[in-house]
Amino acid sequence: MFAFEKDALEKSLTADLPMILEENAQLAKQVVVSDIAALALLLQDANRIFVIGAGRTGLMMKAAAMRLMHLGLTVHVVGETTTPAILKGDVLLAASGSGTTSTIVKAAEKAHAAGAVVASLSTTASSPLAAVSRLVLLIPAAQKQDFQGAISRQYAGSLFEQSVLIITDALFQAMWKLTDAPAEEVWKRHANME
Repeated sequence: MFAFEKDALEKSLTADLPMILEENAQLAKQVVVSDIAALALLLQDANRIFVIGAGRTGLMMKAAAMRLMHLGLTVHVVGETTTPAILKGDVLLAASGSGTTSTIVKAAEKAHAAGAVVASLSTTASSPLAAVSRLVLLIPAAQKQDFQGAISRQYAGSLFEQSVLIITDALFQAMWKLTDAPAEEVWKRHANME
């Protein structure tokens, strides 16, 4: 299938790893911290938190759900068999770079209709997802079809997906620090059937 040479791979990796880290560092400087704080306050006040994303973004949202659960919050991943109905007082945290991913938009519309608060992570504030969101945390990353590399030299939506993980980890870190809960206490909620 592929026939890579070790030297060529090492040369590429030597250039690409710092490039990926630099793109994330530049993006972090552009994200509006007060919007992340506003998101934290929404999550803090939620009866329950539901998360949704598709593809690799969905995997990042599952990671975010895990960390929020470690804080002691009640969190569900949309689409899992044990996920209950969303209700008024709940928050749906949805991530879609384009804000047009049909499954995510439909879930957000249903959550909004049920009286839940919708918060979204996206590259745009002008989308069907943004239209039903109380809060849109703008992530200045490339969308999947930015083939010219105008915003990111990485493939497809990689920078967006990475930033979703980094931003939600920063959100967790800030919320955790402000709880004064020692790591040993938070660890008690860590999975123990691994």
